[in-house]
Amino acid sequence: MSTNYALRNASPAKTRTDAVVVGVVMTDKGPVLAEGGADVAAAYGRKLRPLMSSLGVTGKAGETTRLPTSGLLNAPLLVLVGLGEQADLVAVRRAAGAAARALPNASSVALALPATDAGLVAAVVQGYVLGGYTFTRYRKPSPDTRPTDVVVLCAQAKAAEMLEAFDQAQVVAAAVAGTRDWVNEPPGSFTPGDFADAALAAHQAATKGRGAPPVTCEVFDEERLVELGCGGILGVGLGSAAGPRLVKLSYTPPEAVLHLALVGKGITFDSGGLTIKPSSSMNTMKCDMAGAAAVIQATLAIAKLGLPVRVTAFAPMAENMVSGSAMRPGDVLTIRGGKTVEVLNTDAEGRLVLADALVLATEEEPDLLVDVATLTGHMVLALGERVAGVLGTDTLVEQVLAAGVRAGEALWPMPIPEEMTERIRSSKVADLSQHDWVRWGGGLYAAAFLREFTADLPWAHLDIAGTAFNSGAAWGDCTSGGTGFAVTTLVELARECAAEGDAD
Repeated sequence: MSTNYALRNASPAKTRTDAVVVGVVMTDKGPVLAEGGADVAAAYGRKLRPLMSSLGVTGKAGETTRLPTSGLLNAPLLVLVGLGEQADLVAVRRAAGAAARALPNASSVALALPATDAGLVAAVVQGYVLGGYTFTRYRKPSPDTRPTDVVVLCAQAKAAEMLEAFDQAQVVAAAVAGTRDWVNEPPGSFTPGDFADAALAAHQAATKGRGAPPVTCEVFDEERLVELGCGGILGVGLGSAAGPRLVKLSYTPPEAVLHLALVGKGITFDSGGLTIKPSSSMNTMKCDMAGAAAVIQATLAIAKLGLPVRVTAFAPMAENMVSGSAMRPGDVLTIRGGKTVEVLNTDAEGRLVLADALVLATEEEPDLLVDVATLTGHMVLALGERVAGVLGTDTLVEQVLAAGVRAGEALWPMPIPEEMTERIRSSKVADLSQHDWVRWGGGLYAAAFLREFTADLPWAHLDIAGTAFNSGAAWGDCTSGGTGFAVTTLVELARECAAEGDAD
């Protein structure tokens, strides 16, 4: 069953629906209903404040309280969801996500959360869609409890910018959900070949029918990778019975104002190779392809949105396994373009597949180059599980950080100190050392290594090792499992590029 979404100008007190959702803001004087809930507050009158007090409502972010309306509203159920101290984009998105999980049995829902501008409308839609996301492919069939109809209430519902934001938010939310689906797939059912097939199927679905966006998709198998000289991808894939792949997507709108190249790490399972991981560290290693999933889905979303930005995306895919043919510590690989790399840790394989893809991306001569990868545990140690690191060229890093703010995704800038260049060039037998076993600054080292393959283009590297997978309970619009992190940031970056091009 699919859910129908609509944008309407209506009173939450008078809307006929199974449940109405209203935001609550924390203030010095206690909790108050947020923008969008004025008619509800009026319907309850003086009863509202003591009622919220008796129910323990505080307005704390993520807090949800359900109460029967007893005929005061046309909806029989009122859901109060906390926004925290201010109703900004992030707070609204997270509140909508929490609300989605608080309404498991309502067949129709009205969302009266703050929606006074296009950004907030998008936040409500994306938050609700993603907060209610579930991955049920491998579970026994059960009754579908999702609502049939969801109405977003907005006073300016007929304004063109609101309608556009409403429609586009659904496209972006679907791309994030699609990324989550791929990341949540069991690794044995999602080998590099399976992943490439899924990417091809997503491309075919996105380009079907009249008015479909101009996107092409190519899949390179092992034979083609040999022809391309992609020694990094091939080297990582040596230990697996499932051969590596490379997917290339090209979106070429007729009046593109800029060329953006995207590269995503696609390790469908990471055992660590011969430098094998502890068994407990393998449980979530199906998510090591989250960067590639994000890049593919973001490219298709950018195309569906019709943004006037040319996008070329490369997704190198391999499975890092243990076998007699596996890559060994001490091996030397030749990356596309001719640089040689000494492999000293087979569990630092992501930078090897990215190196080939980055070189291929530079050969397309883009204006900007961005890679996304679940690259290092060092970044998780530095920033935790809800913040991703961004490294690279200062100007582009700033653009990515700004896009992250608009996307509601937490990013933090990290440096690439000059000494990292010395470390990556310390090999006695090859041009570069892939790893050096120094405990400190491993995420910075990895970024310095990737920079060697960027041809001095404006480049940003997103290390999403901590943010790509949520091993804990759902929070806000982030559910357990794959998060789809970086998709929205990449789309926002493309929007900015399009806007700057139009301004010129």
